[in-house]
Order: sequence, then structure tokens, then C-alpha cells
Amino acid sequence: MCGIVAYLGKREAYPIIIKGLERLEYRGYDSTGVALLNGDLNVYKKKGKVSELRATLNEESLIGNIGIGHTRWATHGEPNDTNAHPHLSQSGNLAMIHNGIIENYDSIKTDLLKKGYEFTSETDSEIFINFIEDIHKNNDVDLCEAVRLALNKVVGAYAIAIISKDEPDLLIAARKGSPLVVGLGKDEFFLASDATPIIEYTNEVVYLEDQEIAIIKGNHLTIKSIEDVELTPYIQTVDMQLEAIEKGGYEHFMLKEIFEQPKSIGDCLRGRLKAKDGRLVLGGIHDYVNKILNADRILIIGCGTSWHAGLVAEYIFEEFCRIPVEVEYASEFRYRNPVVGEKDVVIAISQSGETADTLAAIDLAKSKGATILGICNVVGSSIPRATHAGSYTHAGPEIGVASTKAFTAQISVLIMMALMIAEKKGSISNSLYRQLLVDLESIPDKAAKALDLNPQIEYISELFKDSANFLYLGRGYNFPVALEGALKLKEISYIHAEGYPAAEMKHGPIALIDESMPVVFIATKDSSYEKIVSNIQEVKARKGRVIAIVSEGDTEVSKMAEFTIEVPATHEALMPLISVIPLQLLSYHIAVLRGCNVDQPRNLAKSVTVE
Repeated sequence: MCGIVAYLGKREAYPIIIKGLERLEYRGYDSTGVALLNGDLNVYKKKGKVSELRATLNEESLIGNIGIGHTRWATHGEPNDTNAHPHLSQSGNLAMIHNGIIENYDSIKTDLLKKGYEFTSETDSEIFINFIEDIHKNNDVDLCEAVRLALNKVVGAYAIAIISKDEPDLLIAARKGSPLVVGLGKDEFFLASDATPIIEYTNEVVYLEDQEIAIIKGNHLTIKSIEDVELTPYIQTVDMQLEAIEKGGYEHFMLKEIFEQPKSIGDCLRGRLKAKDGRLVLGGIHDYVNKILNADRILIIGCGTSWHAGLVAEYIFEEFCRIPVEVEYASEFRYRNPVVGEKDVVIAISQSGETADTLAAIDLAKSKGATILGICNVVGSSIPRATHAGSYTHAGPEIGVASTKAFTAQISVLIMMALMIAEKKGSISNSLYRQLLVDLESIPDKAAKALDLNPQIEYISELFKDSANFLYLGRGYNFPVALEGALKLKEISYIHAEGYPAAEMKHGPIALIDESMPVVFIATKDSSYEKIVSNIQEVKARKGRVIAIVSEGDTEVSKMAEFTIEVPATHEALMPLISVIPLQLLSYHIAVLRGCNVDQPRNLAKSVTVE
């Protein structure tokens, strides 16, 4: 989850590193630090955000052509100045930044304590750098070899960058289970957790694979495995524009990303959906269509918002493809002994493509012979490399921690995948298939119309910003939307919220309803409409305050609800792409009105790369 930035070259390192940390702050913002080498090895670090560190520094005096920087999401040790990275070795000769968790840190620490080492922080990372130094000092090996030997002995996940006072033209990096990208400039190198800090300077990158070490010495890059095998770097071109990672006039990244959904959904559909011809083209899974057609079942795995997208897909695949579907939390799937066979198809969903639990679940399913398809947003990330095939969502960079446009892009890909399979299987009529393609093509325009509701939703948010609890209810395709709406509200506004199938309200949650309880119904016109109208009446009878998302022109619900938000009508299978947008806006405005930092909610980070 933490953010790593490093530089070695002819420029001043500090401006590059600090700007990079600001761009990576969505990955962690408990504390920040920079180490610069200019004769002396100096470390500057502080609890809090990048801006709080910058406020303490005389930036003009921070010189040096090599440095490392880190923004932290705390794992070992609470957020404070001491636990912040970079960490120095006991001699002060080495500095390291680390993303991940070293599981066998305690046994390593015990051994180092016996040798006279002392530790000032609570982190596994300080132990890690001293372990490397101990091997370097006592085994008559150079620093690169000491790092390699240490990596063969640690257990856990890591992305690291190390600089040495004794070697001012050396930068060493390595990864396992946590992403790391090397950017290649002219006689200069950049290092980061993802490409966002790099694209201003270069679009040529090398994505390190698990258990690979990057050794940058002067103007030369060497890639090695931890078995000491030299590898040929695979240089890729990053297709990302600088403006894509800027706020573009919006107050927050989250608001920008909500409003980008007409474009991001359109980008996801472009080149794949050919409604006039009645065709869908998903080249990424072309060679695996028969595997899906003949699958005993489809297993969908994900975490958080991606899991909710998987629930929507469960309804779609079962209705149109008539293939059994199970949706699993990756974090649970990986720790039990699931029944998975060679005729199962697993769809792994992750915005970042780096989610640790999802990667582990992929490895487990693959070991049992299943076919693994990936759906993710970040090109070059770990999940596309770990899966047999898959599709990118093409949503563009998502910087806000609370995922918005990734959700609708994931559903867009899943809908296209399901409809393509259904058409080839013959489990959907040609008329319905073509109708759904036409309706899907209209979704970007309908998403834009839903965004026009923003002023009304901001007004409603003002009325409910001080509520202690919210209940979100939906049926059918809109049940996962209720879950997603509740998740968005609690993760950025810190209001307790629960999502339920509307019919389950009577099995417990109805006890919570009184005159102070806001209940959000997703009550668009679909096959469950009459049932959800009855559920609204039950809440009204108990004086609950009803906010209803309804289809344009609805007259029945508007008579019962205190507030109705009318969204464009579409086929119920596609409605989650529209009905979720008012819920995203509702959570955003409530959080802003409560003074919350919506882009960086407490205790959360964008990419969960540790367990």
C-alpha cells in the first residue's frame, strides 16, 4: 500500500521525489520521508502527509542527484516520526524504503539483537535494512549480493529501494508481491510503485516481476533474479497522459472520477461493442471462449468494490448464460480449501491489478487446474501477468481511494463478456441480445444525464449529513448497488451504513428503523418493482426517512418517498451502471459537508498489497 519513489541521474533528486510522493499519496499518507545522498546520507521524515513534511524543510538546501522517498500506510508500528521511512542501518551507511510485511522479522531481530544491534522503531523495515547490512559486513560480499542473500532468507512481501553512503551512484530495488516500476530516461532512472510519478519524465518503463532485483549503477540498469540469474529487461511504453492524474479543476479526485464515468464507460466499450452489427469483440479472452462455454461453473473473486461488481455479474451470467456462478471474497477463498476443478473458470477482478489477496486466490485456483481470467484497470500490473487471459477496463488512472469509475468499468466489461458468451451459447434470443447491445451503447449518455442530478443530491446531502446511520436496500440487480452505496458512504464519511436485499429488511434490520433513520431504496422499474414498493411502505409505516432512486417518470414511489432521485430508464441488467451514480454523489457530498478528506479517508489506502 505504501508509495515508493526514487531517482538517480543528473537532476536534483528532491523535487522529483517530493512531487512523486504527492502523486502517490493515495497509496498511503500516515507519514512521509525522503533520504538524499550528497556526501552525507541525510534523512527527513515526519508523521502525516507530504505537505506536513514539506512545511518543515528548507527545500532549497536539499541537494543531491540520488535519493529515495516514501509515503506510508502503517503496518508494523503506529504512524509517528520514528516509524516513518526511510530507515537507516545502525551504521548510518544504508537507507531503505519498504512496502510490504516481513513475516519472519521476529527471528531475524532476535539474531541481530544477539549481535549487538539496537532498534529505534517498531517496524519490520528497520530490521530488514540492518539484516542486509549485517550480511554485507560479515560475509565479505558487495551490497548487491548482500541484498540478494537477504531476500532469499526473508519471508513475506516487499518492494524496496536502497541507497548507500559508500556508493553514491548505486540504487538497488527489488519486489515480491508489491509493485515496482523502473522508469528509463537519458542517463537517469526513476523508481516508483506505479507509473504516475514517472510519466512526466519518461514513458519507457520496466515492470519488475516477483523476486527480481534492479541494480542501477551509474547509467546502467541490470535486472537479476534472486537466484543470481541476469535477465533481459522488458521495456514497455506507458500510455498515460499527465492530465489524467491531475484534478482538472475539480475539488477532489473522487468527484472528478465520478464525473469521468460517461467517458470511462465509453472508453471501455469502444472498439468492443458494435451494436449496429450485433457484435461484441473482446480480443483478450478470444482464445478462451470455449473454456467459458463448457465451464461447469464460473467463480468470481475480488475484494471490496470489485466483489460488488462480481455480484452484479453473477446475476448477469446466470440469467443470460445459464452457467452457475459463485462470487467469493478473495481474502476468504485463499484461506480455505475450496473445491475447484479443471472445468471451472475463475474471473479475478481488481482495479489496481495488485490486490494481494486476489493474487493469492489466483495462485490457489491455478494450482487446481482452473482457467483464470483477469479484469483490471492498470496495464502491466501483476494480475494480468498471473492470469491466462483477460480484459482491461480502460477506465484511466483512479487516484481517489474510494473506487467509483472502476466499478462501472468493471461491470461494463463483465456485461460484455456475459452477452458474448450468451450469444455464442444460444442461451439468449437474438432480439434481446441486440436490444441489450443498443441499450449498452446508450449508457455513457445516460450516465451523463444521471450526473446532472448533482445539485439535487447535494441538497439532500445537506439534510442528512449529521445522520448516525444509513440503510441501503435494493433487489435483484440493484442489491449489489445497495452494498456499494453503503460502502462508499462509510469509507469516506465515517457514517455507519449497511446494504441489504430489501426483502431481508424484515429479518432484522427493520428493528433499526425510526424517525431518524435514512433509508435509501434503489427502486428503479424492473421485475422486482412491485415488491420493493411494498418494502418502502413498510419503512414509511415505521416513520423511516425514505430516499429513493427511481426511473424517470415514476409516479408511484414519488408519492411515498420523502425524496426521489430520477435516473434515466434502461434494461434492469444494465441499471447498476446508472443507479450507482447518485449513491456515489450522495456519499461524496455528505463526506465533504462533514469535513472529511474524501480522497484520503482515514485508515484506508488505494491498493491493498499486504494481507
